[in-house]
Amino acid sequence: MSAEFWWIWMIIGAFFVIAEILTAGFFLLWFGVGAGVAGLLALAGLGLGWQLTAFIVISFVLFAVSRRFADRFTKPQPPGIGADRFVGRTGVVVEEIDNQQNTGKVRFAQEEWRAHSSTGDNITTGDTVEVTRVEGTHVVVRTIQKGD
Repeated sequence: MSAEFWWIWMIIGAFFVIAEILTAGFFLLWFGVGAGVAGLLALAGLGLGWQLTAFIVISFVLFAVSRRFADRFTKPQPPGIGADRFVGRTGVVVEEIDNQQNTGKVRFAQEEWRAHSSTGDNITTGDTVEVTRVEGTHVVVRTIQKGD
């Protein structure tokens, strides 16, 4: 890659910066900075090896430093936030839970969730269950009391 191709690095850098703006998290910006530095090296006439090395080293060093910085200021999510708030709660089965057929619903107050059995056994309508964990949009439950 000769000096007249510095603009390719700049396009790559712009791509990463725009992708950073459009995505959640803080990850791609540093690759954009690394590509910008590699573009400047290409403009200065340095070879492809120097450009690639600068891109990789600068991107990963900035990423590592920013992760350490971010870890200092972010706290782990306390338990019971988001969907995890259902872990340990009890509910009533409103549609028979059958893992093989991928059916089953549980009601907690006014909310209904798709459910799976933690043991793999079918759980009948009316049984009282306890949530053991949340997997995506499903709760995994175990029977604590048989219904009437």
